[in-house]
Amino acid sequence: MQVTVNFDCLLRLISVCGESMALKEAKQVHEHIMRAMSSPDVNTYNKIMEMYSKCGAMDDALDVFNNMPERDWISWDTMITWLAKNELGEDAIDLFTQFKEAGFRPNSKMFIGVFLACGVLGDMDEGMFHLISMKNDFDIIPTMEHHLSIVQMLGSAGYLDEALEFIHKMHLEQNVNVWETLMYLSRVQGNLELGDRCAEIVEQLDPTRLDKESKAGLVPVRASDIALVREKKLASQNLLERRTQGYRAGDKSSPDTDKIYGLLRNLKAQMIEAGYVPETRFVLHDVDQESKEEAIHAHSERLALAQGFLTSPARMPVRVTKNLRVCGDCHNACKIISYIVGRQLIMRDNKRFHHMKDGVCSCNDYW
Repeated sequence: MQVTVNFDCLLRLISVCGESMALKEAKQVHEHIMRAMSSPDVNTYNKIMEMYSKCGAMDDALDVFNNMPERDWISWDTMITWLAKNELGEDAIDLFTQFKEAGFRPNSKMFIGVFLACGVLGDMDEGMFHLISMKNDFDIIPTMEHHLSIVQMLGSAGYLDEALEFIHKMHLEQNVNVWETLMYLSRVQGNLELGDRCAEIVEQLDPTRLDKESKAGLVPVRASDIALVREKKLASQNLLERRTQGYRAGDKSSPDTDKIYGLLRNLKAQMIEAGYVPETRFVLHDVDQESKEEAIHAHSERLALAQGFLTSPARMPVRVTKNLRVCGDCHNACKIISYIVGRQLIMRDNKRFHHMKDGVCSCNDYW
């Protein structure tokens, strides 16, 4: 029987699976496409590869890349960028080298992924080498986006002084984005003095960029902070049969609230035994220390993880998507939790992926 494929629907399914980190459904969509389409074009393969990458399933993405009948520039760029976003910096740089050795010329966009990979590796020299190479070898003039990527690369690897020097030596006019980026990175890594200096410049350039938390010297965690846990059965606009549970900090709307908070209380006791000390500076509310600790233990990513533990088989990886940057205390807590429960935790925030296993995160605590 001939099967008619609604290609637009397939593209929507690919997008939903990737954004939802719905790996099981992603594999089903991939299998359907390969059965229904005799010879998918390179654009379809690229979208399948990106879908797997967004799910954090880089082995599957690489399998698609390696078995594509043909590749275009987007194929290489997608793979390089998402390897870096999934903390596989060395693999990203190796693939970039293969790209050049194959006789291809990178364009401006590809270097953004390369700088991200260098930041993951913490290799400042490699990153600056590629910055020089893009100008001297490929006649590409660095844009503000490239300069911002270099600041991110240096700062995320711990080279805050070098990032500051790079900003001062920029040939382009310094804008609020570079100073805001350095402000975040400085505060995350504990250099509050530099963070405050950057905040003063940000306020001069665009006061609307600073909220109450930023002015107080914190990396903000807002009330709109939401994390989503992807359960075994997932649903969005009837494209997939699925269920998505969203959480805000302190949320008690779930029918499993008692079980979720009970599990978190048990985990808290084990975490303290393992050496966990709450970093309550991430709670801005003017309350006592005990209330701050209670508030931080009810952050959205922890609620989402607890729901994932309750609704998935033992030892199965749990995937969480967060619309903001994960706070420092939750990052430390989730690492310890991964060790206690013996599971891999795959968290995607608005900056990058965090693959946590056995108490260690792939970001090496620089994000």
